[in-house]
Amino acid sequence: MAVTAVREARPARPAAAAQASPLERRRRRLFWPFVAPALLLYMVFYIVPTLVTAWISFNDWAGAGPMRFAGLDNYRRLMLDPVFHDAFTNTLVILFVVGGATFALSFVMTIILRDMVGRKAVRSIIFFPNIVSGIVLSILWGFLFQADGVVNTALRGAGLSHPPNWLGAHLFSVIMIGLVWAQTGFFTTILMAAVDRIPKELYEACDLEGATALQRFRHVTLPLMWDVVGVCSVLWSIHAIKLFEFIYAFAGAAGQLPPTHVWNTAVYAYAEAFSGVPRYGSAAATGMVMLALVAVLVVLLRRLFRRDGVQY
Repeated sequence: MAVTAVREARPARPAAAAQASPLERRRRRLFWPFVAPALLLYMVFYIVPTLVTAWISFNDWAGAGPMRFAGLDNYRRLMLDPVFHDAFTNTLVILFVVGGATFALSFVMTIILRDMVGRKAVRSIIFFPNIVSGIVLSILWGFLFQADGVVNTALRGAGLSHPPNWLGAHLFSVIMIGLVWAQTGFFTTILMAAVDRIPKELYEACDLEGATALQRFRHVTLPLMWDVVGVCSVLWSIHAIKLFEFIYAFAGAAGQLPPTHVWNTAVYAYAEAFSGVPRYGSAAATGMVMLALVAVLVVLLRRLFRRDGVQY
């Protein structure tokens, strides 16, 4: 059993436009009419707001009235604010710790579901949390872990007379567990879609050679879905950095922000803009830091998961 990786050759470009076929010239004429509307929408709803946010980050602004140019003061304030330090640390913990646990469970479930009867039904069930709104999931999670909730009731039934105060000292841990539960099904579903395209003959060869499930995953499944793992890593990085509604709705009381020790950068930006005296400049600076973090991670992940095309 051998999987060979070969570099895919790029098709040679025509030497001159005159050598292009009539079909190719017609496709070139249709390029901009098809691309321009989407490009215009992208400019209006993404590029322009990003540039405006970058400009606001260099100003002191309360959301109304004139702006006062502040230079890098908003960024200096972030670097000196211990609350931002904790929020940034929590963002990194969610990114790497929750992400690592999520992908580890996704890989395990991929190994299990690969040979399970009725795996399509199981795949639909584990994907269910991603259909429901994050607000609804956070409310459900709160009911499960409140003092007299399902979790503590089960622990008392198992003989633990004093179950933990989950929504007190363990609040951030409960948030991380909830995020792992909510996201594992999503990434398992994507990874299983990649597994489905792997030829069955490779797994039959593994069975003939007596390979274990872990060996099949290491030498066949993981290499052949490596590009999909890279896409999932990028998706998770973006989601983890901009995560907001689950933390806000789960840890915050009615009309109040969550405790600062569970904030991430998205909640911090919201608090700067809409809590107390509005500081839109600081909120915009936080948004730009988040954007920079996303950009760095995407570049690093693309390099990490880049490889030659695999043919089998």
